Amino acid sequence: MDNQMNHNIKVFSLGGQAELGKNMYVVEIDDEIFVLDAGLMFPETEMLGIDVVIPDTSYLLENQERVQGIFLSHGHEDHIGALPYLLNSLNVPVYGSKLTIDLTKLRLKENRFKGNVSFVEVNNNSQLQFANAQVSFFKTNHSIPGALGICLHTKDGCIVYTGDFKFDQAASGIYAADIGKIAKIGEEGVLLLMSDSTGAENPGYTKSEAIVERDMQDVFESSEGRIILASFASNINTIQHTLNAARKSNRKVVLVGNEMKQVFEISLQAGFLKVEEEAVISIAEADQYSDREIVILASGPKGEPIAVLERIAKKNHKQIVLKPKDSILIAASPVRGGELQLTRAIDLLYRIGANVVSKNRTVYVPGHGSQEELKMMINLLRPKYFMPIHGEFRMLMAHSKVAKQCGLENNAIVIAENGEMVDLQSDRIRVSSKITAGNVLIDGSGIGDVGNIVLRDRRLLSQDGILIVVVTLNRSSKAIISGPEIITRGFVYVRESEKLIDNSINIVKEVVDKNVNAPNFDWSSLKQNIREQLSSQLYEETKRRPMILPIIMEI
Repeated sequence: MDNQMNHNIKVFSLGGQAELGKNMYVVEIDDEIFVLDAGLMFPETEMLGIDVVIPDTSYLLENQERVQGIFLSHGHEDHIGALPYLLNSLNVPVYGSKLTIDLTKLRLKENRFKGNVSFVEVNNNSQLQFANAQVSFFKTNHSIPGALGICLHTKDGCIVYTGDFKFDQAASGIYAADIGKIAKIGEEGVLLLMSDSTGAENPGYTKSEAIVERDMQDVFESSEGRIILASFASNINTIQHTLNAARKSNRKVVLVGNEMKQVFEISLQAGFLKVEEEAVISIAEADQYSDREIVILASGPKGEPIAVLERIAKKNHKQIVLKPKDSILIAASPVRGGELQLTRAIDLLYRIGANVVSKNRTVYVPGHGSQEELKMMINLLRPKYFMPIHGEFRMLMAHSKVAKQCGLENNAIVIAENGEMVDLQSDRIRVSSKITAGNVLIDGSGIGDVGNIVLRDRRLLSQDGILIVVVTLNRSSKAIISGPEIITRGFVYVRESEKLIDNSINIVKEVVDKNVNAPNFDWSSLKQNIREQLSSQLYEETKRRPMILPIIMEI
């Protein structure tokens, strides 16, 4: 960097603000763009048929010659899941720790990515020099190894992006945070802190992972039958806890789910899992042991736990059939919108007589810091300005209150939603403008081809069904020669609604006769009139509004 002050610094999010997931943040320093994470979000309930949701990255594509790279904080889906789609059109280097890059490569392979990507492996000691900024990293404590905070050092001070973090005082080795380095960064001067808000509503401290392993071991030792533990495949900490508790209680671990097996192998090869020889066996080998000697660690098709619980509960899982003495542990909290799905799965498990180990045992703790840990990060870094990130709006608000308790004034805190560009200067911080930021919906192989109109139609079909009107007209006389025929799906049962169908047929006949005899007759007006007249009549009789599709044929 030269000696000129950076007077043009802008920070904004393309995803992750006022929502959980889809984390993607952008820092512009003069003419250079630095992208921090590129995550996905699992669809909400009203997104019918959608597989995943990713950020709208049109701004980056329009300015791709200025993008210096994508810097990844860790390997969870909500931080790397958009890369298989983004890298199809944005050819830039991707920086991350070894495990993060290995998991990203797995995501690219699963999505049959055909392009070439320049991956650059970094660690907490790496320093990268760019024209307007130097990028460095520090270790954070999260539920997955290789989690890094990211620092962009400018002449105006350092911009710190924490990624997901907590401060577990019992964490050691690959999970221990660089507390000394974080404090040193704070001493050198932090212009802006962008900090994880997911746990900002929770007072005190997040429970230690040491409690999880202790309680897990107690359950393993006291259970007479098999242990079935459902978890996110990418929660490496849970996998290690399971292996440790199984070893201490003389049980073998069976991995179920392709995603779980792949993440296990990647983590094992990278040296992030400690496994004794023959501690992990296949599902086929499990028959050689008593139920008292088995732990099944399972995840679903997308590496999440709810789907596998539902399949077990509905007795249609190909590999796991419940036995009377089995105990089920759920080592996860549901993604946004998945709370009802998880509750239903648990209810089904109870209904079939399963022993679900509930809240009297701590077999899972969040990977996000609570209020006292958030205060610790703020006090270590002592930022001039503060921007809460990663969370729904109430979480961002809660985090801003925590920041005020640490001495930051109102004018030093900014809560910016997706697309709101924050203008950052040495003497002020403010939202200055807004760019395009929204959702890109992934449905099958389609990227962005399903929008609000398609979702509206799907919602309408799911609520009131569809009614199709087929009419055949004579080309010359414009008279009806066949029909009207009415076909319904999801609206009414035809055999019990003959009067309603007959009335609908008569309405269509009247509309057709009136329109074909009009001097300015056209097909679009005829179809629209059929929709309007039928919709009004059907709502009056049924209080429902089915989708109406008129099909007019001319012969």
